[in-house]
Amino acid sequence: MNAERHPLLRHLARPSPVGKRPQVSFIVCTRDRAAVLEACIDSIRVACAAHPAFAAELVVVDNGSRDGTAEYLASAATMSDIAVTAISEPRAGLAAARNAGLARARGRVLVFVDDDCRLDRNYLVDLERHYASGEKWLIRGGRVEIGDERDLPFTIKRCDKHERLTRAVHPGGFVLGCNMTMHRDVAALIGPFDERFGAGGSLRSAEDTDYLVRAMLAGMAVEYVPDMTIFHHHGRRGRKAVDRLHRDYHFGNGALCLKHMRRAPFLLRHFYWAMRAAMRELIGGPCFDRELRLSHWPIVLMNLAGAAKFALLVLAGRPNRQAQRVQETIEASAEASAR
Repeated sequence: MNAERHPLLRHLARPSPVGKRPQVSFIVCTRDRAAVLEACIDSIRVACAAHPAFAAELVVVDNGSRDGTAEYLASAATMSDIAVTAISEPRAGLAAARNAGLARARGRVLVFVDDDCRLDRNYLVDLERHYASGEKWLIRGGRVEIGDERDLPFTIKRCDKHERLTRAVHPGGFVLGCNMTMHRDVAALIGPFDERFGAGGSLRSAEDTDYLVRAMLAGMAVEYVPDMTIFHHHGRRGRKAVDRLHRDYHFGNGALCLKHMRRAPFLLRHFYWAMRAAMRELIGGPCFDRELRLSHWPIVLMNLAGAAKFALLVLAGRPNRQAQRVQETIEASAEASAR
């Protein structure tokens, strides 16, 4: 669905007076993480100061924080050397927060950065170089390095090759939502993030992957570049946190598979490959991630649970009590088996 059918994003297609629109909008969504948010914003300001010719603004969406984030943002806006717009979005969920940011961003290029990330000083230099070609009908993501060596090597991407997504590769993680960029016309065409997906939503994750799939279905490229670097300070240092996120990612991916089953059947092929790898794991085959000791079985089981949850959301609009009890049983069984 495009911007014409979504008033929330209609302004993305509306021209601004010459000289009034910044060239880039950084969109940061946050909830109860004022301490890491301050470091994130400082890194954006440093990157902007290192390349002042590429005019930038910062749009921060406070998704219902209760830790003093609103007060910090009010202070930061008055002291910042770049334009800061602070938005309060009380509806829970990362996708809803991202949509609120889109609705206020004025830049030609939109950059999504998570609040626990810090930009490399040369980020804007790399960003401008990649967008200087004039090719705009694509989604582009950059390198995501670990920010603190004490954190486990998860939710990072360190590939040194410039690549474009094909249907032979699962879109999940090809471009990470914590370092995802696009021209505003791309967002106007694709429309808002699906608010059923994403952290804090019914489907827990995959709002960024859903966006990539929708871009592919619209005929756009999805590109990874080995620069445009951010450092992810995710803070996950124990097995429990990584295992939980691993399950949540594949819960969302299962819902994604069912949502796009007709138009993107290649996602079913990836589920088949995961099932086959899980069966091989039973007879001594390799696990999903040797370093983190992650199995293929949570992928399979949580994919099935996520698909079931998506089906209930579609059939019921929102789960009634009986459907909710059924779904909770499905989720609990899947998670117990996935551990």
